[in-house]
Amino acid sequence: MKAIRVTGLSAAPGAGGGEPRLELGEADKPQRRTGAEVLVRVLCVGLDGTDREIISEKYGVPPEGDTTLIIGHESLGVVEEADPATGLKPGDAVCALVRRPCTVPACVACRNGQQDFCESGAYVERGIKGAHGFLSEYYVEEARYLVRVPAEALPYGVMTEPQSIVEKVWSEVQRVQQRLVWQPKTAVVLGSGPLGLLAALTCRCLGLETIVWSKAPADSAGAQLVRECGGVYKEAEDAPAAAAGAEAGAAVSPLSAFLAAQGKRADLIFECTGFSPLAFDAMEALAPNGVLALLGVTPGSRSIRISADLLNRELVLENKLILGSVNASRRDFETGLYRLQQMEERFPGVLGKLVTERLRMEDVPQLDFAKLGIKAVVDVVPQEQWVQLVRAEGAGAEAEITYSFTV
Repeated sequence: MKAIRVTGLSAAPGAGGGEPRLELGEADKPQRRTGAEVLVRVLCVGLDGTDREIISEKYGVPPEGDTTLIIGHESLGVVEEADPATGLKPGDAVCALVRRPCTVPACVACRNGQQDFCESGAYVERGIKGAHGFLSEYYVEEARYLVRVPAEALPYGVMTEPQSIVEKVWSEVQRVQQRLVWQPKTAVVLGSGPLGLLAALTCRCLGLETIVWSKAPADSAGAQLVRECGGVYKEAEDAPAAAAGAEAGAAVSPLSAFLAAQGKRADLIFECTGFSPLAFDAMEALAPNGVLALLGVTPGSRSIRISADLLNRELVLENKLILGSVNASRRDFETGLYRLQQMEERFPGVLGKLVTERLRMEDVPQLDFAKLGIKAVVDVVPQEQWVQLVRAEGAGAEAEITYSFTV
């Protein structure tokens, strides 16, 4: 079968190895070894910043004993082989969870099926760390890591994985904010990449006034999508030159200044850029009792001066909360599917506009991530053939998919 591999990686992120390269080649078609495993034919795979960093930052780790890594962790596929006991049937559309639990006995989270909160760091992530991903014609996976995708969600089901990360944040926020009577009105999203736009759409579905702060031009495709869903788009301003000097703490960040000028308070902030200085600006801009969610992974080793005393004082006296989120559970995937359908119902066609490039596997080795628009998806099977492979709802014993989720 065909697969997209990254060569030039090493056994540890950022260490040794050659220069990472994307290659299209042949790989052995995987075989089911137990009745719990399912053979899935891949329909398409989404690409994101993690895939870019695997190339630019040598971020990926191949499986033990291998020197290459099949990338791709945002998947949409169709079941080709499955035992009845798995609850899946040939023709079911599915997406796959990314993280697998560690084997450290002392990790309570992984021992209880919450590998997204792994304590040891010895987890495995498909297409990222220690296991091959999904950018191939087939993959085999245990049924417990597969989530059925409703037929009507097929056009945008590949976005379930990034949406699951947003849903994990909202689930955590709801639980933590039970500490007080919390009535959020305004959400701020930093960044207008795929994750930032999904966060913005989620906030609009939740009825929050939504402001997106991003470096992309005000006439960009992402900015237009924000406005289409009733959000406010603001092209980000650079900090004043003086803020880079010794008196940096005395300067008010452009983000805080903008919110103050608008008479707004940021009850919830999603940081989706991975630009670490902006995370500290967000701490300052956050309203009392507010929540800052850090979703962007920061490569490199940047250093900045911050007003540490001021930030510490505000975090303590104003009960501000900062949380990080990068991986999600099955429930978050299921909630993500619900939310994507809600987005499409409220803002018809918006999810289709998020995908700005549809690629073939043959296009990937020459791909320049810097030239991509909002979202690139690799079609392993041409879209027009999907309907022939996917079992329609109602065709079989189960006419409806039942999920357990939080909204």
